[in-house]
Amino acid sequence: MDIDAVRKALGARAPVRLREPRARRAAVALVLVPGRKGLHGLFIRRARHPKDPWSGQIGLPGGRHEGVDRSLFHTAVRETAEETGVRLSQAHLLGELDDLHPRSRSLPDIVVRPFVFALPERPAVVASDEVAYPLWLSLAALRETPGTAYPRVRGRRFEVPCRRAGRHMVWGMTHRILERLIAG
Repeated sequence: MDIDAVRKALGARAPVRLREPRARRAAVALVLVPGRKGLHGLFIRRARHPKDPWSGQIGLPGGRHEGVDRSLFHTAVRETAEETGVRLSQAHLLGELDDLHPRSRSLPDIVVRPFVFALPERPAVVASDEVAYPLWLSLAALRETPGTAYPRVRGRRFEVPCRRAGRHMVWGMTHRILERLIAG
């Protein structure tokens, strides 16, 4: 898989848009760069925080739409810059993926729009206090490692589908975002 293949796949169909008027809106950025063995994506390990329902999980840079954002695209760009220091623009945009919302009723009522970006090389990443550390994960490694995980969330253990890259496990909403792109 290369940047042109991703661009073509994203352009092959219109993304599904969820119309849930009461839900908050958010956006995330999947930033791709070419590597020796295919594409790598920028992920973050979220810092641990008692009020963050995704605390400590691997995710994508992003967050809630704010009044200063002209659109969800601008939310993804702003949040990525705030959390990682990576500056994105319209020129880097490959496309959008389907909107999605959490499946668990214990999570916030939110609809997330994923945007996919491409950069020619890995930029310097400066993690904010919301990020424990950044990760560049191989999409090929993630694609080759479908499995099941048993994470513990708020004292309860769950069985969930996941993808792995080395010791890093991607599950939940981030897994669902990736599936549209890598399951192919």
